[in-house]
Amino acid sequence: MTTSQEEYEHENAGQDVIAVDEDDTELELVNRLEAHTGDGIRHRAFTSLVFDQEDNILLAQRSPDKRLWGTYWDGTVASHPVEGQSQEEATRQRLEEELGITPDQYDDVRVTDRFEYKRYFEDRGVEHEVCAVLKLTLSDRTVEPNEDEVAGLLWAPYERLHANPAWYRQLRLCPWFEIAMRRDAR
Repeated sequence: MTTSQEEYEHENAGQDVIAVDEDDTELELVNRLEAHTGDGIRHRAFTSLVFDQEDNILLAQRSPDKRLWGTYWDGTVASHPVEGQSQEEATRQRLEEELGITPDQYDDVRVTDRFEYKRYFEDRGVEHEVCAVLKLTLSDRTVEPNEDEVAGLLWAPYERLHANPAWYRQLRLCPWFEIAMRRDAR
């Protein structure tokens, strides 16, 4: 995979992510675009699964403008914490930025799992992440999606999705979300 001039001008080229070892121990800051090209650089990430009080999960379709996995469906929000930021703080920030979900709509954000994975996306890049899974339950389902981040929203019955992921294949689920869901021992 080669990186074109257009990719170096991409907004991700001006951001850093936290490179980590297999135990999620911080090593150094690396350029976000470089971490997602070539063979990738293992870095810290998270996926956050948002539920309502009836155990439905909020799936968010990634914007078609996303460099990797655009238009794929994700488990609510996923991103990378910045230096000095906890996974919980990063989740709260991304929930507000992407969906307008504020802390007064939920009580608790908790890390429930962590795993490493590596997946290539077409000829555009790679994810090589140690991914934390965070969960929270909304008391108020009001959302205001940011169209630059989110193309669509779908509330799905989690037990049904978890037990029958093949029924949802037409949604094209993000690989980190599928892994998180498969590992979820509910």
